[in-house]
Amino acid sequence: MKTLRPILMLVSFLIVTANAAAQTSPAPPAAPTPEASSKPTSKPKAKPVAKKPATPAATPAPSATPAAPTATVVPPPAPDDPNIDLVYGAYQRGLYKTTFDLATKRAQENGDPKAMTMLGELYANAFGVKRDDAKAAAWYRRAADGGDREGMFELAMLRLAGRGGPADREEAAKLLASSAKLGNPKAAYNLALLYLDGQTLPQDLRRSAELLRLAADAGNAEAQYALATFYKEGTGVPKDVEKSARLLQAASLANNVDAEVEYAIALYNGTGTPKNEAAAVALLRKAAKQNSPIAQNRLARVLVSAPGAQADQVIEGFKWHLVAKTAGKGDPELDEAMSKINPADRAKAEALARKWLNVK
Repeated sequence: MKTLRPILMLVSFLIVTANAAAQTSPAPPAAPTPEASSKPTSKPKAKPVAKKPATPAATPAPSATPAAPTATVVPPPAPDDPNIDLVYGAYQRGLYKTTFDLATKRAQENGDPKAMTMLGELYANAFGVKRDDAKAAAWYRRAADGGDREGMFELAMLRLAGRGGPADREEAAKLLASSAKLGNPKAAYNLALLYLDGQTLPQDLRRSAELLRLAADAGNAEAQYALATFYKEGTGVPKDVEKSARLLQAASLANNVDAEVEYAIALYNGTGTPKNEAAAVALLRKAAKQNSPIAQNRLARVLVSAPGAQADQVIEGFKWHLVAKTAGKGDPELDEAMSKINPADRAKAEALARKWLNVK
């Protein structure tokens, strides 16, 4: 089901974003992060949980000002009740009309809260029915009243976005708290962001860290990345670069691109983890191929500055520099270095960049 994208869009302030300006050192520099304090003057930047849809959706870029979240469509988790397997199975196969009919029957005849959440999902995303936020909110409300943690979470998302009724951040916070109490990691993560933001709820960095830990322990990659930054800076928790590195590793294994970049930097510099430049370069290359301008810039610096770098390696580095530059991640030092290579190599780098960007 959809999760608050971009509170990772409601609150877009994840602590560290690994977007520092390029350094002269060949080692990828760590991104600047807010000072750890009981009430930081500059709030950490965060991305809300991204629920993986059946068809992956693009991750929106964080903004400096909290904005209403937009939901990402994702199938609800497989139900524990075997009697609703047919409903969930039909949903997974994209048979939304069948899903609607089966869920409606279970909701009406059995008062099944999970079926009610499913109906809310169908109405919220126009799956097999015309989009109707009011009906979606009504079904989510019935599911939440029936004790379904997913229904609570989804209704909270609608309340934050002002869909299906007026925006109500206070009600949303209560719903997130109830859902988190029932073990929903997405709710715990987004509630942590509200405590971090300090607008809907009083800012409480310790409580935010506790909720992030609950979500991180449940395998939520966004929470793992956020908590890693907390440990890196000592925000709401004692500073611990080793714990930070372990969390970054876990989040990077779950394909969190921001975590991949930060963990690569940690590996390259040996911060909180044994130094491993080869693994760092491999991880930066992976993130670069996922269109992270920061990773592309860091990879370019490493490849171009490596002692004894071969021509092909330098050309690849300048390719990534040019690609990052088109995304706004310019680097004057790399521009200068590129101006000094021979015209043939420069032409190869430019051709590779055009091919990657699919431009002539």
